[in-house]
Amino acid sequence: MAEITTVQRIYDELKELRKEVVFIKKHMFDPDTIMTTEESRRFEQSMRELKEGKTTPLSELKKELGL
Repeated sequence: MAEITTVQRIYDELKELRKEVVFIKKHMFDPDTIMTTEESRRFEQSMRELKEGKTTPLSELKKELGL
């Protein structure tokens, strides 16, 4: 009888742990979604260059590279 109680307790704990893991996965942030200061600076610079027309369209770049 003690074995059944122990197995049931282990099963219950595993169920609780599974719930906690699911919760953690749902609420864990993706570190790739956070920009460093340098990445943010580069992004802002790229956006300025795009607005100012200083960028090369992908189609032109492919032609230049012979792709």
